[in-house]
Amino acid sequence: MTGRDLSLAAGAAIAVGALAVVPLVLGDYGLSLAINIASYTVLATAWSLFSGPTRYVSLATVAFFGIGAYTTAVFAETLAWPLVLAIAAGVGIVVAALVGLSTLRLSGVYFVVFSFGLAELVRQLVTWFEVNRTRTLGRYVFTDITAAQIYWQLLALAVLVFAAGFWIGRSRLGLALRAIGDDETVARHAGIDTTRAKLALFVLSTLFMTLTGAVMAPRWTYIDPAIAFNPVVSFTVLIMALLGGVHRLYGPVLGVVPLALLFELLLARFPNHFSIMVGLVFIVIVYLIPRGMVGLVEDAVRKPA
Repeated sequence: MTGRDLSLAAGAAIAVGALAVVPLVLGDYGLSLAINIASYTVLATAWSLFSGPTRYVSLATVAFFGIGAYTTAVFAETLAWPLVLAIAAGVGIVVAALVGLSTLRLSGVYFVVFSFGLAELVRQLVTWFEVNRTRTLGRYVFTDITAAQIYWQLLALAVLVFAAGFWIGRSRLGLALRAIGDDETVARHAGIDTTRAKLALFVLSTLFMTLTGAVMAPRWTYIDPAIAFNPVVSFTVLIMALLGGVHRLYGPVLGVVPLALLFELLLARFPNHFSIMVGLVFIVIVYLIPRGMVGLVEDAVRKPA
């Protein structure tokens, strides 16, 4: 490791240590907000791991988030917590591999439409199974996991997703993915196995999304398909990642924190019009900040005095 890498690692360790004490100093509302920010940090960063370098816009985030949440609802009462997370991870990997093998040859608007349809398909399949097999639409979530433990697990996932992004950015896989994002046809002619590269990163990205859903499930006493597979989650993650900037590993965090606070305010003041507000925020970001907060910061740094 270079001296710069060691400095970054030391700074990251200090930041994680400071964040780890958050549950010890905040009240219930503050901890709830911290959990929300931590969960979206993992989701938005995981989304940008795949969509940032490849420029594939995915709206399937909530499909894997919901898979993780339902896995917890099914097994949390009867199995040890580490085993529940392992099962959720396994289910997420299998689904992501099957979906990736069959769809990652799509690109552009076709992939966007398919990813949105995938989330709706999974929701409908879970609804059908619940109604026709279990004769109930939702499930109660019974665990002994506390809010503080949820936060610490999300913080651990955030550390892992940043570590994965750091490693990928300096690997041959990262170079291949950037080539795919610039021009997939040229990358293919250069000898890059574009399908395998995209599949590997897609599976890794969705693994973090699935685990986030599994960890977050105990926050709800009761979940049903409408809660676990709420499409607003996918759009919120997309908006946060775009606001922060998807071409830098730290970019999504710059979008998560301000938007999480803004959405908390909007949800409290305009609960019946929240989806409309989210749409307006999305339009403003696309038109006024196309390169995200990262772009504004980099422009300011490069601007001559």
